[in-house]
Amino acid sequence: MAATARNSGSADGERKKKDKDLKDVPPPPPAPLNVPVADSHTHLDMQGTSVEEALAAAAAVGVTTVIQVGCDLAGSRWAAKTAAEHENVWAAVALHPNEAPRIVLGDPDGWSRQGAREPGGTAALDEALAEIDALAALEAVRGVGETGLDFFRTGPEGVAAQEYSFRRHIDIAKRHGKALVIHDRDAHDDVLRVLAEEGAPETVVFHCFSGDAAMAKICAEAGYYLSFAGNVTFKNARPLRDALAVAPLDRILVETDAPFLTPAPHRGRPNAPYLIPVTLRAMAAVKGVDEDALATAVGANTARAFRY
Repeated sequence: MAATARNSGSADGERKKKDKDLKDVPPPPPAPLNVPVADSHTHLDMQGTSVEEALAAAAAVGVTTVIQVGCDLAGSRWAAKTAAEHENVWAAVALHPNEAPRIVLGDPDGWSRQGAREPGGTAALDEALAEIDALAALEAVRGVGETGLDFFRTGPEGVAAQEYSFRRHIDIAKRHGKALVIHDRDAHDDVLRVLAEEGAPETVVFHCFSGDAAMAKICAEAGYYLSFAGNVTFKNARPLRDALAVAPLDRILVETDAPFLTPAPHRGRPNAPYLIPVTLRAMAAVKGVDEDALATAVGANTARAFRY
């Protein structure tokens, strides 16, 4: 028994070493899908490859369209420009929920990709939102997001800025007839409350859906889309799989949120749109449907949501 324990420990150590060695190595491409789909939410500007390389790798496995999502002014400008330059790329533009308090309060923890800045107050936030409004009018921009509420990273002092920004984004989406792409982290009830108070746009997409089955039913009844990412494949994600199981087939989207949330068995390695088939196949298993049937539904849903 002692020898078995030593062998087990050695094997575990080797596995951890292998995982560490692979953490910066892109996973191998999965088998191509028979039916083309879209990555409904990705961040090409954070992925370490050229746009052309990322799109070619995705197209080779049947991911023929991507929605490039902005999280701040620079990222939103880049998303709109990139979408205008590439036929199968569409953009969503917004100030991430954690960007709003960063602008107002100068909070260095508001948005983890950026450093400290001087507080700008509500005037600076309004100025930034005015530019998002202008970008949302562009033809290549089909979504306003990711916006919403995030009570995980931003503390109570940032809630007012987040909610103000969220309400403004809802108005922008409605006036321009664009999909509202929601980031909801630890804020389910408040996100639904603000949507009800403001009146939701015609199209609402819950990016990286993080609620349970009960919330999935509420969102589906309201006509919202639920977009599932690679975390639906994680071992501890039973509530997400329960939510997916009850979500209507005509309300489901798939996304990478790349470079984040790489699906199992590649968790911890770089994510990119070409890994969509891994997540979609796992989703098909949860739904108990053929992968071609799910891909057909997801493809139609994404095109309908983002009007391309």
